[in-house]
Amino acid sequence: MTLFEVLNFHRELLNRLVSVGFKTDDCRFIGLYADYRRMLESGEKVTYIVSTLSDKYGVCERKVYSIIKHFETDCTARAV
Repeated sequence: MTLFEVLNFHRELLNRLVSVGFKTDDCRFIGLYADYRRMLESGEKVTYIVSTLSDKYGVCERKVYSIIKHFETDCTARAV
């Protein structure tokens, strides 16, 4: 199966995801955000969490803050 065939087959789902703000890179950071929520719920401070996740996932701290903000954004459909 080619990349085109996969994209074409999932076209409707992909269009819906894009309409609510999905970016293709988001999949890479699901684990990072899940770790963030778990650490936050266990009482860790945000600056410690960000520093730890930055090291664990090999991204800069600014990127971790950006991912957190992006993942906490409400999904509201917009025209594509």
